[in-house]
Amino acid sequence: MAKFAFVVPPLTGHINPTLSVGAELLLRGHEVGWISLEPALQEKLPPGGQLLLIQYDETNNGEENQPYMDAIQQKNVYGVESIKFLYDDVLVPLNRYMFPGIMEWLDTFQPDVVINDHELFAGAMAAVKKGIPYATAVTAPAAVRAMDNLPKVKEWGDQRIVALQLSLGLTATQPIQCSDQLTLVFTSKTFFGDKELPDYYQFVGPVIAHRPANIPFEWERFYHMGQPHKVLVSIGTTFDHTYKKDFFSKVCTALGNEPLTVVVVSDPALFDTWPDNFIVQEKVPQLGLLPYLDAVVCHGGHNTVCETLAHHLPLVVIPIAYDQSFVAGCVTATESGVRLNFKRFKAEHLKNAVWDVLQDPKYAAAAQQVKTSFENAGGTGRTAALLEELAVSGPLTTVHSPQSLTQQL
Repeated sequence: MAKFAFVVPPLTGHINPTLSVGAELLLRGHEVGWISLEPALQEKLPPGGQLLLIQYDETNNGEENQPYMDAIQQKNVYGVESIKFLYDDVLVPLNRYMFPGIMEWLDTFQPDVVINDHELFAGAMAAVKKGIPYATAVTAPAAVRAMDNLPKVKEWGDQRIVALQLSLGLTATQPIQCSDQLTLVFTSKTFFGDKELPDYYQFVGPVIAHRPANIPFEWERFYHMGQPHKVLVSIGTTFDHTYKKDFFSKVCTALGNEPLTVVVVSDPALFDTWPDNFIVQEKVPQLGLLPYLDAVVCHGGHNTVCETLAHHLPLVVIPIAYDQSFVAGCVTATESGVRLNFKRFKAEHLKNAVWDVLQDPKYAAAAQQVKTSFENAGGTGRTAALLEELAVSGPLTTVHSPQSLTQQL
């Protein structure tokens, strides 16, 4: 049996896929650990999973544990500005901060394979430095191609990564980010789009197995509201800006008092009152809810979109920042949903879009085709098998040529 170490950022959408894959590896008899800054991750790990918690104090690291999640939540940015903010204010500081702890855990845990998140390139850098085989988990596949038309941004991002790795004692002059042994892309080629990539890019589809959620929900009320259609509205855990109130105000106007049961993922205290046909909770058991829904309205977060399509449900996507515009483009390219402009949409646009995806069968039919492509990609089982194959290859004898996500663009 082998040892696998996932290196994950403190971001729910990046952690969740690793929980499914890690649970499958554990069921196959392997030892699995998660290198993370997040103590609360312990409660989410599958039975037998080990939390390899990075803990620093000022005497041995010289920095305080910065609230990287808060930095994303509190910054109101769009488009290219959001990419620059993500690198300068979040990713580079986060990777620099985690690198010493990752190195220590690789010495202590001694994994046979490291699996780094594509945004935690410090995990790839540490694996290269230690000569350990590593795979990369691309939890936001837009990163593989989103900057096709932004060569200057691509070059700028690569320079940031190279500067970091040089400062950490690596001599490679190309960005160390994605493994050229195995890069796992958690979607299908059908949804991702037509683009030639090297063979070590493996499209495995969404990985959503083995992920129970013990989240309280008003199931009794949900079952007995008596509306003909049920819709989920969520803009994820990342965004918590002041404009959230404006967004959900439009949702209330658009969908309140419609013949719909509307499940809203938001702080109930955001408004004094919500429409009677709304169920509002800060957290919901999303995977448990999806089989009972008819459509989803979301910001284009990759996990939510793929989980929705895996249940052959149509979408209304309203991208805000980061990779979400790319994901929304995939939704419209596959005709599995409707896209709205976050800055310009009005309540009437949202109302019309929701009824469009509910009443026109072409959207559900297209979603079914995407679901089939996800199933054919192999999902959790195929992902675990690919990682097992990598473990058999043994330690690296030479440091291979690393890749950045943008080198293939």
